[in-house]
Amino acid sequence: MWEEQLKLFDELVSKCPRFERKGKKMIYTSANGYMFALLNKDGEIGIRFSKEVQKKYLEKYQTSLYKSYNSIMHGYILITNEMLQDKENVVHLLNESYDYVMSLEPK
Repeated sequence: MWEEQLKLFDELVSKCPRFERKGKKMIYTSANGYMFALLNKDGEIGIRFSKEVQKKYLEKYQTSLYKSYNSIMHGYILITNEMLQDKENVVHLLNESYDYVMSLEPK
């Protein structure tokens, strides 16, 4: 399952020319010194947003906070299997997350 999710993560990220997938065991995207999308060991994808946008998307998509290695990743939402049915929307969410981290003070 993890390998399939890795392929899916790579497919989604490949549609976003402003950034690329990083990591070999811990899979992520980052920009401006901030990680903003993750693939955890369970094959779950999480995407980072501002607190306001995170709250909106938690309600809109009926999802939850994202966990990685038994820790809640603050600012991230879990991308559910339902959400993954609309890949173009997930690509939009990835780009929105990239724009968010680029608006932050560089690390």
